[in-house]
Amino acid sequence: MRFGPVDLADADGAILAHTVRLSSRVLKKGTRLDGEARAALEADGIGQVVAAVLDDGDVTEDEAAARLAATIAGDRVRVDPAFTGRANLFSEVAGVLQIDADQVNRLNRVDPSVTLATLHPFDAVEAGRMLATVKIIPFAVGAEVMARAEAAVSSGPPVVRVAPFRPMRVGVVSTLLPGLKPSVVDKTLRILRERLAPAQAPIVAEERVPHEAPALADALRRLVDEAGAELLIVFGASAVVDRQDVIPAAIEAAGGKVDHFGMPVDPGNLLLVGALDGRPVIGAPGCARSPKENGFDWVLHRTLAGLTVTRDDIVALGVGGLLMEIVSRPQPRSEPTAEREAAKRPVAAVVLAAGRSSRMGSPKMLATLEGIPLVRRVAEAAQASRADRVVVVTGNAGEEVAATLDGLDVARVHNRDFADGLSTSLKAGLAALPDEIEAAIVLLGDMPMIEPAMIDRLIDAFDPETGALIVVPTHDGRRGNPVLWSRRFFPELMAVTGDKGGREVLEGYPDAIVEVELGQAAALDVDTPETLAEIGGEPAQSGTETAR
Repeated sequence: MRFGPVDLADADGAILAHTVRLSSRVLKKGTRLDGEARAALEADGIGQVVAAVLDDGDVTEDEAAARLAATIAGDRVRVDPAFTGRANLFSEVAGVLQIDADQVNRLNRVDPSVTLATLHPFDAVEAGRMLATVKIIPFAVGAEVMARAEAAVSSGPPVVRVAPFRPMRVGVVSTLLPGLKPSVVDKTLRILRERLAPAQAPIVAEERVPHEAPALADALRRLVDEAGAELLIVFGASAVVDRQDVIPAAIEAAGGKVDHFGMPVDPGNLLLVGALDGRPVIGAPGCARSPKENGFDWVLHRTLAGLTVTRDDIVALGVGGLLMEIVSRPQPRSEPTAEREAAKRPVAAVVLAAGRSSRMGSPKMLATLEGIPLVRRVAEAAQASRADRVVVVTGNAGEEVAATLDGLDVARVHNRDFADGLSTSLKAGLAALPDEIEAAIVLLGDMPMIEPAMIDRLIDAFDPETGALIVVPTHDGRRGNPVLWSRRFFPELMAVTGDKGGREVLEGYPDAIVEVELGQAAALDVDTPETLAEIGGEPAQSGTETAR
């Protein structure tokens, strides 16, 4: 192929390199120039164009892309018609993508003009998902390059193929210890069903037994012998920490074998794979209780697609695998010790009382209910609770609001930037907490129905060792305020900007949230004169204006 300026007299059959706008029509890039196109160019006084002129044996970009894509596509892979030198490959089914990486690399080394890009090997894909794309960069490739490219992807199995998910019958055993709540097991099963849904794999039997090898072994045998389970999954009340621990010991006691324990991904290190009567057994790591992607997903997907997961497969996941911090897992410096278990976890209450009160028309923190300013009612509830420290953030009408707190054992922090939104008050309140505080309950100063016992219920639900790092109150299933936050989230909360609180941060950590039903108190905040009147309150005395 020759590329460059071409006289129209020599341009018959050449491929236009750039779009040309003429008075009568538009000739797009890639147009094959024929007599009619050349006449249109001549009519506009154009005697030369930049084009590609093909040599004998050259293969056009679309033909080359289509031929290579057809060679590459394997089982359950669809190839769309090539266009502008590109041919895309799509999955016809839900399953696990299989890629022959060696052939991909060989093809991409043939010549810079020929490229193949794919998803990651063993990605779980749905029907219709694009898996790979062949792109021919110039307008054509020479016959010799084309021959080498086709040879590069013809010597092994199809380069791109999909192993379809199978509706395997799944049996699940959860082992139990006194500290494991039934609700945790229920949630784990719900999340597992969601993971199994793409494969339409049903849970045919589920058992809950003590965290003891004999009881677990008996349960595994029942799942195989009585329920006919084709895949066994074990969720341990305590993580497997040794090759001789309860779960591996139970698999062997039931007549099975353990193929591999441990996984070079994070989260998912403590995963175990084995077999019982030819059926795969997965000892799930603790992170499998979370819906977030982890190493358990990678092994489960392959298993549901009928692919054997070997020790070599697991070891190979260390490069380019998962590596992330699990928010629900204690940091190394925070691992539980006897001293920490015996110690009380210090929790602070942060009362946000700096708002502009633009909807109220007067400072709402100074409005009263039963003669008591709203902000003082909230501060008194916080002080009477088991919170170790109470911080009140003031802003609008700051001196007047602070004066209503006289006599209370609370710290007062003035937010000069209150007009910039709620986030500035949240930042000021969290910044005022001492380092020993492990969590903060963020209260709104205009929620007068909050009581000390309600705050204590939120504190009781805070349990880092079980992953309960954010405690959210609800009213009839709807989330409200106040919200308790582990210190782990303080940096993200302090990075929020504008007139927002922690909702965006909350949405990012569904597995760290525990909900507590508090009733109407969690939903009632006093933003308008109408709401204030409905609860029998009185607006702030005239003479105190809302800051603008």
